[in-house]
Amino acid sequence: MWPTIGVVLLLTCTTFFNTKASDLKTYIIHLSSPEGQVRDIEELYTLFLLKVALRSNEKPMMAYTYRHVITGFAAKMLADQAKVMENLSGVLSVKPEGVYQLQTTRSPYFLGLRQNSGLWKESNYGKGIIIGVMDNGITPGHPSFNDDGVPTPPSTWKGKCEVAGCNNKLIGIRNFVKGFPLKDYDGHRTHTSSTAAGNFVDNANVSGLGNGTASGMAPLAHLAFYKATPCSIIHPPLDAAIEDGVNVMSLSLGPAHALPYYKDNVAIGAFTAMQKGIFVSCAAGNYGPNSTSLSNEAPCVLTVGASTNDVRFRTTVVLGNKKLLHGESLYQPKDFDRKLRPLVYPVKDEERLAQCNEGSLDHIDVKGKLVLCDVSDDPIAMGMVVKNAGGAAMIVANDIASEGIEIKKYIKSTSSVVATILCGGTVIGLKSDPQMAFFSSRGPSFTSPGILKPDIIGPGVDILAAWPVSIDNETRTKATFFVSHGTSMSCPHLAGIAALLKSAHPEWSPDAIKSAIMTTASQVNRHGEPIVDERALPADVFAMGSGHANPPKAHEPGLVFYIQPDDYIPYLCGLGYTPKQIEMIIRKKASCSKTIPEAQLNYPSLAVSLKRGDRKSYLKVIIPTHP
Repeated sequence: MWPTIGVVLLLTCTTFFNTKASDLKTYIIHLSSPEGQVRDIEELYTLFLLKVALRSNEKPMMAYTYRHVITGFAAKMLADQAKVMENLSGVLSVKPEGVYQLQTTRSPYFLGLRQNSGLWKESNYGKGIIIGVMDNGITPGHPSFNDDGVPTPPSTWKGKCEVAGCNNKLIGIRNFVKGFPLKDYDGHRTHTSSTAAGNFVDNANVSGLGNGTASGMAPLAHLAFYKATPCSIIHPPLDAAIEDGVNVMSLSLGPAHALPYYKDNVAIGAFTAMQKGIFVSCAAGNYGPNSTSLSNEAPCVLTVGASTNDVRFRTTVVLGNKKLLHGESLYQPKDFDRKLRPLVYPVKDEERLAQCNEGSLDHIDVKGKLVLCDVSDDPIAMGMVVKNAGGAAMIVANDIASEGIEIKKYIKSTSSVVATILCGGTVIGLKSDPQMAFFSSRGPSFTSPGILKPDIIGPGVDILAAWPVSIDNETRTKATFFVSHGTSMSCPHLAGIAALLKSAHPEWSPDAIKSAIMTTASQVNRHGEPIVDERALPADVFAMGSGHANPPKAHEPGLVFYIQPDDYIPYLCGLGYTPKQIEMIIRKKASCSKTIPEAQLNYPSLAVSLKRGDRKSYLKVIIPTHP
């Protein structure tokens, strides 16, 4: 599941990553076959790593869990740790792996993209394609925007660069927000741009976590940036992008709630872009898991929800009853004392939540203790409250998760409430992914229930990408990165994938690219089991749409649904729009002499309302599958 507890370490943590990468080697650990059926094989293997951690100064890093070829796993560790592992009960052998390869920062690899093969090779890594990103600032000069290996822009490019810092990668920067500089103040915009088309950058990491080679989905594509904000008029930057000659647009913004298409500026601009052959990827919104909570519902855009990838920045809460609860933290300091400490939940009333806001801990003794807080919109502010009150660390429990409930049950069960935190570093290769991100907005579509939305899901959790500043106050490098989550992160993943497909298939129209992405999507995780939601139940179509993006399969779809721009007219008439309202969208006179129901639009998915008796209405969804 999506991580259900967050751990914020306010002082310092066990030295799990205190060595040079060159000192670590990958070892293959063969284990005795367990007796009986093991419910969670990954948790069993993690226990071996924890045992080594408790007997040494650092915790090995899980590299891979085997399920067929051997009973065991691969882990990165020191030679001394390998000797400790070899002496553990149940371990048959510990042998160094023959070749060690640096992992990427994960989501390209997780999506099946490999250097010098497959879609990356056949698309030339997106060469010649221009991705336009509309957001609120960017960081020219960041290594992710270097132009090594990137050719000059195609002759179709008509745009311009309004500030210094453009090159063959970042070919255009334009500001459409008067009175505000282009500087990226919160990092969101640099992050999304590099996710779509950032170039290769070695040794990308956040405080040593997630170390690898960072890149966007289309690393050799061109980028054009258009500054806009959710509060600004977005037609001018959209208009400029169309005029400039972009091929793909990535919009990690949208209305707070669904609007009729003739009132939706994104929908209107995207329809014109589609008419001009431009593919538009839009964020679905972060209002999940509430139903009917989508932004950007128009069928002329790809509406992208968020899922996990197979990386976690693992921390483990160990309760006094020896129960282990996994969470995540980007801050895993080197000398946090792992001794058991008192654990405080600073509310007595079961109906209230511990929001740990300003003043809430003034009369509670939390000095040197762990503090359990309930999730809020600003965990950083909560962490500062706990730190200023003298707390050693903060555990943040999501309100939809069982782990938080487990901790609260334990607190009620004893008068001596203690716990500790183990820092697990970067864990990769989890087979239970992808999973739905709990925050990802859900369908059905409010504006057009007969069109299944969202269209697709892609990585939007624990995404490591470019950041304008160092969160460690590191001044010796410009290669600054950070981890973020949201459908704003999944949207540029799909924009980059669309750029690869356009490069490999220049004759494909936006609707052909969308169809290829949707009809080849996967509904199962890497175990081959159904993708699950935040409740650990199979995710429904209103969460994940057609499923999880699968770029290698989208490169060779078995079925393509084509929609001509004029095909939308009878569909819009069927929604009850007047010819004048339709003209606002399609920018020409329209007649409603012909109408069609939503399900007859030649869209890659559809939803049909079925009635059972007179009481309830059910939705049956039909999704084309890859042959």
